[in-house]
Amino acid sequence: MRREASARESGFAPEDPGFVADPYLVYAELRERAPILYDEVTDHWLVSRHRDVNGLLRDRRFGRTYHHMASHADMGRPEEPSEQAPFWHLIRSGILDMEPPDHTRVRKLVSNAFTPRMVEGLRGRIQTMTEALVDGVAGAGEVDLMKAIAEPLPVAVIAEMLGIPQSDRRLLRPWSAEICLMYELNPPEEYARRAVAASLEFSEYLRALSRERRERPADDLISALAEVLVEGDSLTEDELIGTCVLLLNAGHEATVNVTGNGWWALFRNPDQLSLLRTDPSLVPRAVEELMRYDTPLQMFERWVLTDSEICGVPVPKGAELGLLFGSANRDPDVFDRPDELNLAREHNPHLSFGAGIHFCLGAPLARLELEISFSTVLRRLPRMELVAEPRWKPGYIIRGLEELRVTC
Repeated sequence: MRREASARESGFAPEDPGFVADPYLVYAELRERAPILYDEVTDHWLVSRHRDVNGLLRDRRFGRTYHHMASHADMGRPEEPSEQAPFWHLIRSGILDMEPPDHTRVRKLVSNAFTPRMVEGLRGRIQTMTEALVDGVAGAGEVDLMKAIAEPLPVAVIAEMLGIPQSDRRLLRPWSAEICLMYELNPPEEYARRAVAASLEFSEYLRALSRERRERPADDLISALAEVLVEGDSLTEDELIGTCVLLLNAGHEATVNVTGNGWWALFRNPDQLSLLRTDPSLVPRAVEELMRYDTPLQMFERWVLTDSEICGVPVPKGAELGLLFGSANRDPDVFDRPDELNLAREHNPHLSFGAGIHFCLGAPLARLELEISFSTVLRRLPRMELVAEPRWKPGYIIRGLEELRVTC
């Protein structure tokens, strides 16, 4: 009987810059030969096909956490270092790392404050912010598009939505970047120390601000979250803080990288960039395709809550799944010619926002922001050109560019 190749023999190497730069040939191999495969280095069962990833995201036998039903010992996992407690308390106070019934209750409350009407009400302010950022680079010659537009815009939008005072907004991206270090595979102790420090600082800041808004509400999301009441229930202070941190981390890290990865994909496909410049009405569809083509979140994790069988392979309770969004979004069983960028693609059930109960709450805001950003840059900088091939950041889970140098 032929031995199945290991994940490493198949080329899965998330610590390798070459793999991070182009993981898609390896994904194709995994989908074809080993749709579920254990990786000893990261201790994940890798799942690569769209139908499996989509199904597992919706299956309640697999959770973002197991703390609602089991201890670390019950799941055969080691205890977390006590010094990391502030980080984990903050993260588990947000809905991303909750399961029902807590998830159901908190998501309902947050949804009553973070409404489609609130998102649509931000349209004019997002447009104004984007125009101001483009004003700063138009005619400036060579600039880094990441630093000039991709990074500052999402932070400004979320800060505006939350109601962060202008003088404090410079603090947000560093805090978010430090916290998100812990989402990488096998993060070193240094990353953990930095994430804990940022968690403490950010939590303390938001705790003081939320208490101020409870006393003197303003027209912002922190005030709305502090006041929301559904059937006599409200958010605890920790849940409010966890929600705000989640909105910043998930909202801005993903949007930054969709912008950077998206423009890099357009520059590599000049026919598609020309099509978009000729027909700006394609921008909403283009945003979906750019999220599919080079998704910023390559892997999303799930815990196995009970002994299960996945793709015909027994997987024990306590195992951790690595759902490969980047692979699922290139699955030829779902997408026609998936390795081609096609901005006019009609059938596009990408999984970049997830699926099931954890489908991204901020998806409408992300879509609005990305559509305004791409539309404005296309209109205001019609001759923008790439200067040099960019380098990828070392991270794999949250995958994006170090910089993207262009002439405006």
